[in-house]
Amino acid sequence: MNWLHKQLGDTYLMGKRFPIRFDLLAETIFPVCRSQILAMQIRQDMWRLLQNLRGFLPAVEVRASEFSMHVRAGGQLTCSIHVVSAQLKLQDMLENPVYRQRWINFATLRRGASL
Repeated sequence: MNWLHKQLGDTYLMGKRFPIRFDLLAETIFPVCRSQILAMQIRQDMWRLLQNLRGFLPAVEVRASEFSMHVRAGGQLTCSIHVVSAQLKLQDMLENPVYRQRWINFATLRRGASL
């Protein structure tokens, strides 16, 4: 199954299935950067972290505002799992300074780039 992408105004969506549903959800804020690159980097690391969850359909939503990027990461669960522990893992990943710096480095606006 391929990854699906949608740009809806100031919101960029990436997921395995549309419409996106967040049964598993973690959120964070980033400085302004390229939403597609940020979503792709988060999606890759989220997939590595949670790939053993049966029935997990990952999704990332990046909503741009004037001063920040609001990220929702998680996705749909088609099987029952212990959601709380998976959410804690995902939130820890989103708040990990090493991951955050790498994602920001990839997604920082370069001269001539657009959001």
